[in-house]
Amino acid sequence: MAGLKNIVVVALVIISMSLEVKWVGAQVHHVVGGDRGWDRSTDISSWCSGRIFRVGDKIWFTYSAAQESIIELKGKEEYESCDISNPIKMYTDGLDGISLDGEGIRYFVSSKPDSCKNGLKLHVEVVPEGTPEIPKIASSRGSAVSTLASGPTTPSGSAHLIGSSILLAFGFLCYAIIGA
Repeated sequence: MAGLKNIVVVALVIISMSLEVKWVGAQVHHVVGGDRGWDRSTDISSWCSGRIFRVGDKIWFTYSAAQESIIELKGKEEYESCDISNPIKMYTDGLDGISLDGEGIRYFVSSKPDSCKNGLKLHVEVVPEGTPEIPKIASSRGSAVSTLASGPTTPSGSAHLIGSSILLAFGFLCYAIIGA
């Protein structure tokens, strides 16, 4: 009977550790432009303001594939000048999910130079997973400061604590039943 108790305790520890990994590594899906998606009428700069993009998150571009495509560029200079002559990658499906699998800045622009020059472009600064949420104030076309948009949320520590407490209580209940 003591062997069964030890197995239950070890199983509870393993389950608790696996839940920890799932909560800490929560992935956020960002739909670029919100409800309007990737469109000339969307203020991408305002949408992006205050958002935090972490390693492991995913950004989604939704757009009309018949009218638009998205180009990923290598550097800031190409991004700012809307120079699409040397793309890293082109996205043409109309619904493209892009995993943010490494730290750094990534640049996305409209395949139409006029749309790009009118603000249909996005730069994403990808930070490490554990980076605290400190929103940045971004400027939108010139020097006007845009208001902060509410960023994506991730599971809080209190949600994790409640889940762990329930698991621990269940474990003690099992232990008490087996030990009786």
